[in-house]
Amino acid sequence: MYPEDYHKKSRVTFRSIFFSFLAGMLVVAGAWLAFNNAQFFHSNTAASDSPFVGSDSGSQSDGKQTSTNTEAAFSPLPVQQGNIIADIVDRVGPAVVKINAVVKSSDNTLNPLFSDPFFRQFFGDAVPNQPQESRALGSGFIVSKDGYILTNEHVVDNATSVKVTVTGYDKPFNAKVVGSDYDLDLAVLKIDAPKDLPTVKMADSNQVRVGDWSIAIGAPYDLDHTVTVGVISAKGRPIDIGDRHYKNLLQTDTSINPGNSGGPLLNLNGEVIGINTAINAEAQGIGFAIPTSTVQEVYEQLKDKGQVIRPWLGVQIQDVTPTIADYFHLKNTDGAIISMVVGGSPADKAGLQQGDVILKYNDTQIKNAQDLSDQVAKSKVGDKVVLLVARGGGQQYVTVTIDAKNSAQ
Repeated sequence: MYPEDYHKKSRVTFRSIFFSFLAGMLVVAGAWLAFNNAQFFHSNTAASDSPFVGSDSGSQSDGKQTSTNTEAAFSPLPVQQGNIIADIVDRVGPAVVKINAVVKSSDNTLNPLFSDPFFRQFFGDAVPNQPQESRALGSGFIVSKDGYILTNEHVVDNATSVKVTVTGYDKPFNAKVVGSDYDLDLAVLKIDAPKDLPTVKMADSNQVRVGDWSIAIGAPYDLDHTVTVGVISAKGRPIDIGDRHYKNLLQTDTSINPGNSGGPLLNLNGEVIGINTAINAEAQGIGFAIPTSTVQEVYEQLKDKGQVIRPWLGVQIQDVTPTIADYFHLKNTDGAIISMVVGGSPADKAGLQQGDVILKYNDTQIKNAQDLSDQVAKSKVGDKVVLLVARGGGQQYVTVTIDAKNSAQ
């Protein structure tokens, strides 16, 4: 091969390699552009109400908007822009109030943070007892523009004066307790403001699910408008505090502290799902709230009548144990046995006696004491009910007219 032929062939080979490399680069670049435009690593999903899945596509660090985290592409839920918790606090916060009540008591609690009577059993007395007026601290929220407020009964129990601090006003308002109920631990206050007040909306707590996010706003330790966040950890919790029995509380790990009593527990729509009530000092981060399903049933009665009108039979009852069944010669442990009859009550007027075992309430079989309580609660004041009663080895029917239970009873 001649030298000039060798150089020609070398130039052809180099030219071929160069153009092949250039073509390959163009193909790779085109593929990358197409792949990037397909946005396989970016979420195209519209924003929703849940900010807790994926990353915040609207987050900013150095003044430039950052792209969404790749995890968002594989999430079944959309990514939320902005801070929904802060937005809720901005919107609902003005309707949350701080409550200070002057209470006549034999307990000398100079520190008002621990004067919330619901928490006294957990924290004890700060100083020796001596008769005087003490200050109770709690929270509440406005439910009507004309100044009606919901809170806990134990926040204003035995109060000689109640003052309510509202955002945007320099001085607290004097509040009137228009209605309260000890058993439900609910109270309605009324303040008169020069203009319409901000309000909150009530959601249906029956729709709340375990695991739903929850937000508490209140004045714990006199720190006004403190916000804590957690989840609903259980529903329908029964607890006893002192002589007060709760049957159906929401349990949450949202921090609830002295002073939070009466404040709202909110969902991610900024609606009230419960009224913060208590903490369990023996557990880590467990608090309780009265569900709105309970509140909605009695709010109008508290507002208009000052109390909850309850149907009343006027007996103390207990379950029938095997020992009781043997003693009274009963066939089984079905029924509710009367341990005491209240003088002047519907039961007393109808002739019911201690030791009677109630087996049926109208046409409903009574299996235990709770069954009887549930049936009475479903009745209306003035209803005439027929009870099947076991007495003295036999059975008989007794007709009772249900009456209303007043606060003294």
